[in-house]
Amino acid sequence: MSLRLLTASALALGLVAFAPLASAQDAATVERAIAIRDAALRSNIALDYVTQLTTRFGARPAGSKAEQDAAAWAADYLRAHGFQNVRIEEFPLVGWERGESSAAIVGDHAQALVAAALGHSPATPAGGVEAEIVRFASMEDLQAAPDAAVRGKIVYVDLGQMHPMQDGSGYGPQTRVRGAGPGVAAAKGAAAFVMRSVGSDEDRMPHTGTTRYVDGKPTIPAFALSAPDADQVSRLVALGEPVRMRLTSTAHTYETHSQNVIGDLPGASRPDEIIVLGSHMDSWDLGTGAIDDGAGGAITVAAAKAIADSGRRPARTLRVIFYGSEEVAQPTPRTGNGGGVYARNQGAALDKHIIAGESDFGADRVYALRLPAGAQGSDFQKAATRVLYPIGVLASDRVETEGGVDVGPMGPLGVPFFGLAQDGTRYFDLHHTANDTLDKIDPAQLSQNVAAWAGLLWLIADSDVDFRAMRPAAPATPAR
Repeated sequence: MSLRLLTASALALGLVAFAPLASAQDAATVERAIAIRDAALRSNIALDYVTQLTTRFGARPAGSKAEQDAAAWAADYLRAHGFQNVRIEEFPLVGWERGESSAAIVGDHAQALVAAALGHSPATPAGGVEAEIVRFASMEDLQAAPDAAVRGKIVYVDLGQMHPMQDGSGYGPQTRVRGAGPGVAAAKGAAAFVMRSVGSDEDRMPHTGTTRYVDGKPTIPAFALSAPDADQVSRLVALGEPVRMRLTSTAHTYETHSQNVIGDLPGASRPDEIIVLGSHMDSWDLGTGAIDDGAGGAITVAAAKAIADSGRRPARTLRVIFYGSEEVAQPTPRTGNGGGVYARNQGAALDKHIIAGESDFGADRVYALRLPAGAQGSDFQKAATRVLYPIGVLASDRVETEGGVDVGPMGPLGVPFFGLAQDGTRYFDLHHTANDTLDKIDPAQLSQNVAAWAGLLWLIADSDVDFRAMRPAAPATPAR
């Protein structure tokens, strides 16, 4: 939808948005939310933020100097735009550097392949790893294989191409292979691990992403093949002849630190009640982290600034957090995990965290609002619909239970989540690749995100709505 049509729709449907509402979502609150929404749709700082971030620092691998420098710059950016209590929360991290890597078919049908080492996988020996490959069509097939069929070979898992979906739901089954597959292969004695890239594109451009440690230790060298090269290898295997592959990697880990950057717009009358707006600062090293997740930081900071610029502070505090180290696994719980660090450091103060939301799905338009359990059909959802429907955002009956990787650790501690679901149809074409760059952001869709966040946040922040109290009562335990 074009920005022009969104604005026209907002003006037309806004005429019916002021009917009296029950609870804290009265007509004046809704009217101001609509005004903030429309102002944010016309002008906001999102594109400025993400442009500066990606231009000044490029890729920002977790724990790298680029991520640390970007965090210091972001703290200054928050201060310059009126945020208060700006601070940097450091924590230890095991960093990972890619170094150089290569992949090739050797022997019969020799040819170079386009591949990328997977995050936190170890280096190969100096001469590389060369072995026959054994192909599996699923994790279950690999897990069921006898060790003798795998020992000393290069395991290749090809689930087939990921399908683009608006909600990105094809990602989960694929990323499970990336995270756990190398450990399963290592336990069976494999020499290395290769998989089809976790992505929906057909570009000859591999997608990286993290692997998992097993018992605090790295597993085996692991790589992702671009989609055309994955097809090529599978066709070679289908010829029925042995296929040999050589892999090289000089990746290494190092001790470092990451950090969360935190800034507040304090509430006017209830500043101790906190609404968290989350995104992550780190990115993978192949692109410049524009959609993953420079855009998320841009959307959240711009939404908060739009409210600040409206001329009146809401009752509750808006807290923007640029989390560190979202992308990578760690050997132990003692390192990494910016979301966990923040939740632990807040302690009892989490009782005053009203709700949290995360933007980490690119920059394409928001199409659905998801609220915590019990809020479906509530007066709050009705008010939010009046604000968001005119810009193409529909209320969903789906309960938001996870929040996202960064805000997620607050959930088990009682903090509810909201979600503004973005169109992810093309997200996994770009995700974790060299194509994750600023030019992939559509400014009009970016502004629609900011407008949706800003309008919704005003409804939450200038009210006394209690999402925790909306939760349905747990079913009683039957007497025995």
